[in-house]
Amino acid sequence: MTQPLYDVIVIGAGISGIGAGIRLREAGLDNFLILEKTADLGGTWRDNTYPGCACDVPSALYSYSFAQKPDWSRAFAGQAEILRYVREVAERHGVPGYIRFQQPVVKAQWQETAHEWALDTPDQRYRARAVIACSGYLHEPIMPAIPGLDQFTGTLFHSSRWQHDHDLTGQRVAVVGTGASAIQFVPQIQPKVRHLTLFQRTPQWILPKPDSTLPALAQQMLRMPLTLPALRTLLYGGFETFGIGFRNPKLLEQLQKLGQLHLRLTIKDPQLRAQLTPDYTLGCKRVLLSNNYYPALTQPNVILRATGLAAVEGNTLVGQDGSRTEVDTLILGTGFHVTEPPIAKHIFDQAGQSLAERWTDRMEAYRGTTISGLPNAFMVLGPNLGIGHNSAFIVIESQLDYIMGALRTMRTRKLTRLEVKADVQARYNRKVQQDLQGTVWNTGGCSSYYLDKNGYNSVGFPWSTLAMKRLLKTFDAENYHQQTADDLQEASA
Repeated sequence: MTQPLYDVIVIGAGISGIGAGIRLREAGLDNFLILEKTADLGGTWRDNTYPGCACDVPSALYSYSFAQKPDWSRAFAGQAEILRYVREVAERHGVPGYIRFQQPVVKAQWQETAHEWALDTPDQRYRARAVIACSGYLHEPIMPAIPGLDQFTGTLFHSSRWQHDHDLTGQRVAVVGTGASAIQFVPQIQPKVRHLTLFQRTPQWILPKPDSTLPALAQQMLRMPLTLPALRTLLYGGFETFGIGFRNPKLLEQLQKLGQLHLRLTIKDPQLRAQLTPDYTLGCKRVLLSNNYYPALTQPNVILRATGLAAVEGNTLVGQDGSRTEVDTLILGTGFHVTEPPIAKHIFDQAGQSLAERWTDRMEAYRGTTISGLPNAFMVLGPNLGIGHNSAFIVIESQLDYIMGALRTMRTRKLTRLEVKADVQARYNRKVQQDLQGTVWNTGGCSSYYLDKNGYNSVGFPWSTLAMKRLLKTFDAENYHQQTADDLQEASA
């Protein structure tokens, strides 16, 4: 039986995929599907349920611009409340009816002879004129290659796959990694465990988190006309001002003094304070916010080992400094595949080359959204659209503006094939890399997920989000190869 041909198939039902579904419906493009690999929507906020999981962008800014929420319970919302919000928005806009759950895309390949995509899941094939990859990069956990890790005799899990049925009370626990997830869950588990050992390869810059509950009066005020949009504008402007420092690292050295003061006021032990003091410029790695991480490290049942984990022998962890620690539970706070997005292994061009193979040396796209050699395909949160200073919703909605413009162009011009020109993509990326040279990610003196294994910055966006909005506001059809059904027929004749 011939499979139906969809106008668009969206891969992933996280914040990006749900946003794409809403925009497709608004554009009158109802002949689409969203393929979701799990049994539920929500993406990052569905997967990361570790204790203390919360957003580090203010709640008022961490939402769709067309679905602002006045009644967040906190200035910085927690995981459960964010997931509830995403589900409510999806329901309100009728998106769940378009989602096919438990349909992981194992292969998506461009069919040049038909000008369409073939997408395979374990039990079905789908066909689409266009594909929007909304798979994100904070969902496939990094499992470090540590000798003996797979032979660990205790309980082992990654923070993004938290085992809630495993009681940590009275246990000897070790945490590998001290990044964004660890600084949130460590203070939550510290009071429960008998002993907690942290393996820290690189200290992080941590600023105070201006978090608090939002009383009913504040929520009522935010329901007043124009109040919430005004607050969003104020927050956006503040974060954009902060973002100037990412492009002018000397300015960040002033904010770095706040991080130093935060550390000095909280950590009195000079040896521990020295271990927690970074030797790189603030902003080079993701800037973290916490009020309770440093206090947790001062408790008598906590030891910080300023070293990586070298090996695992049964239930004994061997540090790179030679230290040996026996533990009952090992929690990996080792982050996600950012510079090597897992979806790239599943997307193939006409010749059968995967996107991961095309990106062996470096990850590149045009305006972070389209890729030469992959017609009729779009990627949300693609290469060089990472911002360290503002809400991901800004990036997502800007890209959706661009993608909707491309789909409108295809519809009005009756195009069956749309592909960014290779020279246009190359020229754009030369400019991106040129302007990244002076940013804190390239000059700050650290290794981070902004830089890939070759030291190439394939994640950071070199300009302001105002520039990003302008860049992605209008679809520039002149920079694309365009073909119609008539062209296809002539080519096959």
